[in-house]
Amino acid sequence: MDSDYSMKEIVIISGKGGTGKTSIVASLATLAGKKVLADCDVDAADLHLVLEPEVLSRNDFSGGKKARILKEECTACGKCIDACRFEAIHYPPVASRTVHALPQINPTFCEGCGVCVRVCQDNAIAFEPAVNGQWFISDTRYGPMVHARLGIAEGNSGKLVSLIRAEARKIAERDELEFIIVDGSPGIGCPVISSITGADMVVVVTEPTLSGQHDLDRVAQLTSHFQIPTTACINKWDLNPEMTRQIEARLKDQGIQSIGRIRYDPAVTRAQIMKSSVVEYTGGAISEDIRSVWRNIIYALGYFINK
Repeated sequence: MDSDYSMKEIVIISGKGGTGKTSIVASLATLAGKKVLADCDVDAADLHLVLEPEVLSRNDFSGGKKARILKEECTACGKCIDACRFEAIHYPPVASRTVHALPQINPTFCEGCGVCVRVCQDNAIAFEPAVNGQWFISDTRYGPMVHARLGIAEGNSGKLVSLIRAEARKIAERDELEFIIVDGSPGIGCPVISSITGADMVVVVTEPTLSGQHDLDRVAQLTSHFQIPTTACINKWDLNPEMTRQIEARLKDQGIQSIGRIRYDPAVTRAQIMKSSVVEYTGGAISEDIRSVWRNIIYALGYFINK
């Protein structure tokens, strides 16, 4: 590996869903040079809808364990039912009270805590790794991408996010890529923390509304706690110019650099329907807005590195 090689990880997040984060990530994928993409919004992954990845490898993800009744060992004593606080274990409805019914475990309700295993005196409950979803390494028209699909009602998305980032870093280091561009999770929960820790820079995408400002404040507190360089971008700014100015003033007070405004344009929706980023779809003013944001991201990276 070249001794001068330097790779930077940029994570794009938002205080809530629906701010246009993934649409912006798709356009940045269009503009960036040598990069690997990582879709870490595993609870609602949709970057693949725009970039149409060709799956190269498919892998099961296990983020925990789940319980399973061993019918040949179970005496139907019911202690596991009494101990389960998640109401995941129950007797099935039976036609007659004389029928010897064994408890059943609802895998959707099972949280994998293992209490039922501890109280079972007959060793009649297996506690096994559960498949919670799948993760993929794919190729797109703009380079490699690591992404995932979490199963319905499955948990441990923070672990899955960490796995995706680690795989993306392996690809970046192997191929000496310049950037890892991460589509992070919205909000401030565990998946977001897993998305941003150790990143070189976070870009928060917000919108000019009171809720957008509130969510931006919460995300800013989170990134400040983890001491991660943070910038912000206001999407659909022209829908409320006065609120945009208020948010930019608040960013300045918080010491967060505003890296640009992106106007509202119906072309974004049309581009999504065509499975295209808006920068690919149109060379209009919104594309120039996003190009300006990308230039400012590069400038801000240089500033934070040399600070």
